[in-house]
Amino acid sequence: MTYDLILRGGIAVTPNGIAQTDIAVRGGKIAAIGDLRTASAESEIDATGLHVLPGVIDTQVHFREPGLEHKEDLATGTAAAAMGGVVAVFEMPNTKPGTTTDTELLDKLKRAEGRTWTDHAFFLGAAADNVDHLAEWERIPGCAGIKVFMGSSTGNLLVADDATLARVLAQGFRRVAVHCEDEARLIERKAIAEQGAHPRVHHVWRDAQTALLATQRLIRLAQAAKRRVHVLHVTTAEEMAFLADYKDLATVETTPQHLTLTAPECYEELGTYAQMNPPIREAHHRAGLWQAIADGVVDVLGSDHAPHTREEKDKPYPQSPSGMTGVQTLVPLMLDHVNAGRLSLERFVDLTAAGPARIYDIAGKGRIALGYDADFTLVDMKAERVITNQWIVSRCGWTPFDGKRVTGWPTATIVRGNPVMMDGQLVGDPVGKPVRFQEAYRE
Repeated sequence: MTYDLILRGGIAVTPNGIAQTDIAVRGGKIAAIGDLRTASAESEIDATGLHVLPGVIDTQVHFREPGLEHKEDLATGTAAAAMGGVVAVFEMPNTKPGTTTDTELLDKLKRAEGRTWTDHAFFLGAAADNVDHLAEWERIPGCAGIKVFMGSSTGNLLVADDATLARVLAQGFRRVAVHCEDEARLIERKAIAEQGAHPRVHHVWRDAQTALLATQRLIRLAQAAKRRVHVLHVTTAEEMAFLADYKDLATVETTPQHLTLTAPECYEELGTYAQMNPPIREAHHRAGLWQAIADGVVDVLGSDHAPHTREEKDKPYPQSPSGMTGVQTLVPLMLDHVNAGRLSLERFVDLTAAGPARIYDIAGKGRIALGYDADFTLVDMKAERVITNQWIVSRCGWTPFDGKRVTGWPTATIVRGNPVMMDGQLVGDPVGKPVRFQEAYRE
């Protein structure tokens, strides 16, 4: 039997368990799993000693195109994803202009053609003036779902009032992903940031109650609308405890940076480079996030990759913008946590492959199984490396984890059978295509 590609001798994480096996690819799909010593292929990869994971999917990135390409664009952002072992990304709508119409969504899909190193999908941003069109536009192939900013938005993307949010939830059927911060409380407490004039007060201004209030409002409105929602970048122990009672209604994301950094230490060490929304919080909140992973409350990890230039981040707080890079460091940071015993490798796979596929009804991705897309993240679980700014290929060229030593490292990224990163180098050509969703097969 002849195939396009065979991965030989890797330790594969499959639905049947973890075992050393060969994997064959034909036509961009997984065609065989097992002992393939007698089979041949046009190309082979020796995966001996490596773990072969289902391709990692990052369902929250900001790649800044159009309008803000001085920070990032679709080519540089997906290059960073590929370098970090990520095979597909879901990009957020707060570009310039925001992605709030079918024309703007189609423009992003067009811009991505022939330029992206990974597969991709784009969120539509909900706004007061587009609510009545969301159910129609979310059916566009390549639409990841609907994104709502309850606080801290740009342009016309703010949905701060319950009436508009209720209208959003009443339209359509795709997953609604929500940034939960209470805008009224943010405005009320903004003087804390202005008078504090140091990022160490960022998590004091945007306190845990700001997040919890918004999350509670979202769940109340989602219950009334009978609409499942996805709560993005949950940062507080209180939110996790609350959301545990609503798993029939809400799926939950957290981020590697909130699982790794703590306040106030990160603000003293990194200054504005630790500034993001919702903020990095105290150690007891981080412990609450890890407990929620152990308890199964967390469904997915997203990087919330949100790059800004050094010039922008070096502005005095609070004029400095919130956001940090993350798509390239998601895999090594979390593998380091795996090696430290904080979660199993199987749980990591669930949070970064199977979980995204479940939440967003992704077609053909999320597991190593016959007929699925041949998406693989190859990792060396024993490799010790230091994350550096020099390794970052995002246009902004920095990471808050510069100098951090980790154990576990991505060595290859394969997208639908096409190697796009091997041994720390981009290879081949950009092969990214729109992610397919199950809705495409419904009447």
